[in-house]
Amino acid sequence: MKMRSILLGMSLSIALISCKPSDADIEAAIREKLGDVATIQVAVHDGVATIAGTCEDEIFKKNIEKSVRATKGVKSVINTCELARANQEPAAATVVINSDADLDKSVSKVVDAYDGVSATVVGGVVTLSGEIKKDKLQPLMQSIQELHPKKVDNKLTIK
Repeated sequence: MKMRSILLGMSLSIALISCKPSDADIEAAIREKLGDVATIQVAVHDGVATIAGTCEDEIFKKNIEKSVRATKGVKSVINTCELARANQEPAAATVVINSDADLDKSVSKVVDAYDGVSATVVGGVVTLSGEIKKDKLQPLMQSIQELHPKKVDNKLTIK
């Protein structure tokens, strides 16, 4: 009887763990929830959702974050959205993408300040890998976003 209880408990634990949504499922749910917001991109890695792009105003930025945070499977949210300037086109429309060599130099300078983090730049896409403490992730992501890459692919493991 005791063995059955142990096996039943283990089976339930495995079932609960396997029911956890994948990062791709979480991203799909977020895209469905946000609809067609072309100025916003959301990437999910280990349940951490990173929001990037340009928001119309502070209220819009907070509402996007609230929607993302309320999505099943999202553990935390990093909101690196920039606010559009009044009477101008959104910053994303006027951004000049740096060459990979220039972007790589700039990214390397930023990443050097974070032990355990490395980055590669290919086609304007910055891919971050390694490990980082949770409290260091948002400042890193903001610094990288300020360099205006096409995209940031966050593959960091949070310690």
